[in-house]
Amino acid sequence: MANASGLFTPIAPSVRSRFSPSIVIYRSGFWFSEGVSRRVLCSSTVQGEGKLSPSESRVPRLASKGCKLVGCGSAVPGLQISNDDLATIVDTSDEWISVRTGIRNRRVLSGKESLTGLAVEAAKKALQMAKVDPDEVDLVLMCTSTPEDLFGSAPQIPKALGCKNNPLAFDITAACSGFVLGLVSAACYIRGGGFNNVLVIGADALSRYVDWTDRGTCILFGDAAGAVVVQACDSEEDGLFSFDLHSDGEGQRHLKAIIKQNEADHALGTNGSLLGFSPRNSSYSCIQMNGKEVFRFAVRVVPQSIASALEKAGLTGSSIDWLLLHQANRRIIDAVATRLEVPSERVISNLANYGNTSAASIPLALDEAVRSGKVQSGHTIAAAGFGAGLTWGSAIVRWG
Repeated sequence: MANASGLFTPIAPSVRSRFSPSIVIYRSGFWFSEGVSRRVLCSSTVQGEGKLSPSESRVPRLASKGCKLVGCGSAVPGLQISNDDLATIVDTSDEWISVRTGIRNRRVLSGKESLTGLAVEAAKKALQMAKVDPDEVDLVLMCTSTPEDLFGSAPQIPKALGCKNNPLAFDITAACSGFVLGLVSAACYIRGGGFNNVLVIGADALSRYVDWTDRGTCILFGDAAGAVVVQACDSEEDGLFSFDLHSDGEGQRHLKAIIKQNEADHALGTNGSLLGFSPRNSSYSCIQMNGKEVFRFAVRVVPQSIASALEKAGLTGSSIDWLLLHQANRRIIDAVATRLEVPSERVISNLANYGNTSAASIPLALDEAVRSGKVQSGHTIAAAGFGAGLTWGSAIVRWG
């Protein structure tokens, strides 16, 4: 089990009491004072009153600047596959799928479309909204588990955008939790690395790893890309309040797409003897999922993670304007909202139109909500991702 948690927030009274009101120098070299209006808590031991739990024991670090979300964009393939279309392939129906999942349609890459192309389109829209020139991008984080290059697709994004300053670009692989991890990573680069504009992209094409004869999984997934621009700002304008991140490798057996080796003849030496190795071409299996166990996992850990992030931010469930979850299953979304006592009118969802798009689902839903006028500048959003790994995480953010 691995976990991480952090706090990007004004000091709340309930949190302030845990730390002595003086400047302290830690072994990490960072320092802290209650006079600083915002702080970042990262892993290690904290000097303070009483014993803190492992998730609370973090070294307070001075944050000279904050970060905020200033632009978003999304892109989906042109081919739409309805539940009725799937009913011609496997033994299912529109009613069976929609009742159990809330999904009615999904988009799938076809023809000359590519995942990288979707990511670039989403990125362009996000930069345009943020009024950021491609040459002003300092970092590109491509959150994907389905890259079109084994070594990563991220470097192709700034190339396609025409970035002339060769910004750093790399992939983040955390399945359906990937976008939330990307947001937190962007904040860390801005706060600790001096970056100004970070492009965070969530993009996946799980249709390439679906067994289209398995009605338990082929009905769930679609392809898409979504992007946001995270920009440096004064600490008083900080828009990423807190986060809570975890993983549990024990749960891999419930949701995975593992590497497999294709059968091949053993290589023979020149004298006919068998060599000490067996070279084989490798590929990945189709998605294997235990739906009941994934459901139990999600409805248990996601409310806990969001509640933890809210507590670190000094907020309550009633303080947020919107709940934005990874779009996996309507029953999961409803169950989490019920446990957090968030009314349905404050839940953002476009699951019915796109299905589960993995790392793309949160930025895709966010982009549609922003462009429709539902999410407005200043709104507070509790976002959470969860999925393969198993991984899960949440972040409390303010839009704009």
